[in-house]
Amino acid sequence: MLIKTFRNVLRENIRDYGMYLALAAIMVIFTVTTHGMFISSRNIANLINQTGYIALLAVGMTLVIVIRQIDLSVGFLAGFLGAVAAIALANWGWPVYLVIPFVLAAGILAGLGTAFLVAHLGIPSFVATLAGWLIFRGALLLVTLKSGTIIIENDFFNAIGNGYVPDLLARVGILDGVHKLTLLIGALSILWFLYREVKVRRNKAACGFDVLAPALFALKLTFLTVLMACITWVLAGYNGLSWTLVIVVAVVLVYDFITTRTVLGRHIYAVGGSPEAAELSGISVRRITYVVFASMGLLTAMAGILFASRLQSATTTAGTLFELDAIAAAYIGGCSAAGGVGSVTSSLIGALVYMSLTCGMNLMGIDISSQYIVRGAVLALAVIFDVSTRRRGR
Repeated sequence: MLIKTFRNVLRENIRDYGMYLALAAIMVIFTVTTHGMFISSRNIANLINQTGYIALLAVGMTLVIVIRQIDLSVGFLAGFLGAVAAIALANWGWPVYLVIPFVLAAGILAGLGTAFLVAHLGIPSFVATLAGWLIFRGALLLVTLKSGTIIIENDFFNAIGNGYVPDLLARVGILDGVHKLTLLIGALSILWFLYREVKVRRNKAACGFDVLAPALFALKLTFLTVLMACITWVLAGYNGLSWTLVIVVAVVLVYDFITTRTVLGRHIYAVGGSPEAAELSGISVRRITYVVFASMGLLTAMAGILFASRLQSATTTAGTLFELDAIAAAYIGGCSAAGGVGSVTSSLIGALVYMSLTCGMNLMGIDISSQYIVRGAVLALAVIFDVSTRRRGR
């Protein structure tokens, strides 16, 4: 009986749980095929840092896709803004506390420029952002024309993409060789997660909403608790939490709150569900378009900073194909091509799935041509899955 109920719940919520199952399957497969190398603390830490800038782009792209738009300019915009940060630090002599706000503001302005073309002039977002793709590609080449690669020697800036949170509990005389602050943060996160899940379930039950059976709910909590504990232990075995992970988690929490608990979030999904109905109900589609593209520009600037910091330099090819990786991560995370469907937390998992594929295939020594084929096939399957589940829903 329990197994049958579990199957029914999984079938009804496959869009929500499918990506988690896919990520778990990928990790198991690559752990076996690489003889445990994939799940090593060093590799997981590197995977998280490599995923960081794509995850930020995927969060912004999720909202863009939700309102039935697209943004192809984010890749080279990230590369260009990273180059601007490098030039400001290396050539202009600006301090970091001025460079970062300046680059973030430039990203917002770029997003607002795209929104003006889309919302005011009525240019399709595909065309408007394709023009941006070309413009920022040229701008990146222009600013790096004389020097080529621009080396960043600022330690504080470089620590954003390469540094780790210091272990403030290092002097505690237990568990030597393990990042104890990471263990503490992980334990507190698990307790907060359990409290939140129990509270949400209790509130839903009190309001008469359907909830999981007690046995299935306990199984879900056990699985996710074990998963969070394993990830915490793996990270603690290397250098602990990276600043990249801290930034990504903070951004995801903020955007998750905005999209699920605020009026603005409801308006964004209303516009995605039906722009005409949203306009008739008093929601300004134009204003929402400005907000979403400005948000995309902000997150693009953050991604550019992270990428330049990780490489400790700005290059002429920075940002190449970032936009496609972000779009793929958003679709793998459950965004619908029809708009109105998608979540930032799911897009984070989508980014992890997408980058885990690349990381695992690199460890296996698979050539780049085969990697592109596999990644393309995964994206196609994600879109096919979206279309089939929507038809089933009807």
